[in-house]
Amino acid sequence: MSVDAEAGLLRVATAGSVDDGKSTLIGRLLWDAKAILEDQVAAVTHASEARGHDGVNLAMLTDGLRAERDQGITIDVAYRYFATPRRRFVLTDTPGHFEYTRNMVTGASNADLAVILVDARNGVLEQTRRHAVIASMLHLPHVVVAVNKMDLVDWDESVFTAICTELTAFVNRFDEPSLTFIPMSAKLGDNVVDPSDHMPWYDGPPLLRYLEEVPLDDPAHDLAARLPVQWVVAPTAGDGAGTTDANGGPGQPGFAGQLVAGTLRTGDEVVVLPGGVSSTVASIDSLSGPVEEASAGAAVTVRLTDAVAVDRGDMMVLKGSEPQVGDGLEALVCWMADAPLVVGASYRLKHTSRWTIAVVADLHYRLDIETLDHVAAAALGPNDIGSVALRLSDDLVFDPYRANRSTGSFILVDEDTNVTVAAGMIVAVDGGGDGDVDRLDRPVPTAG
Repeated sequence: MSVDAEAGLLRVATAGSVDDGKSTLIGRLLWDAKAILEDQVAAVTHASEARGHDGVNLAMLTDGLRAERDQGITIDVAYRYFATPRRRFVLTDTPGHFEYTRNMVTGASNADLAVILVDARNGVLEQTRRHAVIASMLHLPHVVVAVNKMDLVDWDESVFTAICTELTAFVNRFDEPSLTFIPMSAKLGDNVVDPSDHMPWYDGPPLLRYLEEVPLDDPAHDLAARLPVQWVVAPTAGDGAGTTDANGGPGQPGFAGQLVAGTLRTGDEVVVLPGGVSSTVASIDSLSGPVEEASAGAAVTVRLTDAVAVDRGDMMVLKGSEPQVGDGLEALVCWMADAPLVVGASYRLKHTSRWTIAVVADLHYRLDIETLDHVAAAALGPNDIGSVALRLSDDLVFDPYRANRSTGSFILVDEDTNVTVAAGMIVAVDGGGDGDVDRLDRPVPTAG
């Protein structure tokens, strides 16, 4: 028997500039897919009438905060779940305002696919480019560009083509994966769930069909096994879970956590880092009972054949495929706080299940979203993206972000307020603590 990550689930993040129609698009998907509860319909209908809308305002299905409904904008990250006969979905509606770019990073960090909306009347804007850059930084495997409000440009193919050409030229400058462009009208429903009769020149699928058919290849399954230890389970004699030794006394403890990459099987040789001790997997327990193997996404408790010292925050990996271990790293960060990031400041760093202290040793550059230039800067302000070097108080076990999104990412937390101030993606490591940083992957993106 084996346990695997949840299959058949597509996580979709939407992004775009203000009033591009993100909330309306998600509302249309939910409405046409009949994935709305009666009480939600009643609440949105009442709110639409109160604001004087002609008919139901579909955007309100995702703008759940009262402040959002009152202002007609999206502030928070809204999550909605629905299913069709072919696939299940988690839809993430992220804000379009520049000052909420940090929310887009948060909402898209676990997505399989991003939908970037463009208002056909306005074309490619700075915030459109910003979201394309973030999608590249987050290494999202699929990016769809929904050219919305085509009804307001008389369904003109040339408008759609010009947007495709401009945005493709931009993303080609930083090695972004190929984009899929879909012209649509979210308000009217054209090319959202059903094909449009107004754009016979477009022969591709509507958005929902594309989402149902896009490959669900999970790269985490193909990576080397990574199990961050979240909890050490004390052994109990005679519990029937393989924790009794040869003399009938308590056996080995269990090490519980979520397998973030790869597959673990009983009999596998493993190494626990950063300590470096080796052992063999004796048993694997899941929520449904003992299993012979577990794959990425599964919550498990692993017991080893040997008595080894393992603590919360350690990482169990397959022997022969160990990640990097070091007390320094170079990373791209999206700064989220009002107070700036400056060299010399210290923060709490959370990486998988491990906490440590990180000091900003250097600020290499701030990324100019408009030009993609690396700009010299003394600080990073709210929503800025930049490259930094961090020194850590303890060894950390990690991979470069482009090799493993789970073990290559982290957050920085203010030590005084406990507020998350940055999201980071590791691009290089220093495994020796001697100040020489070994580059594993180039920072993204660069001009030219």
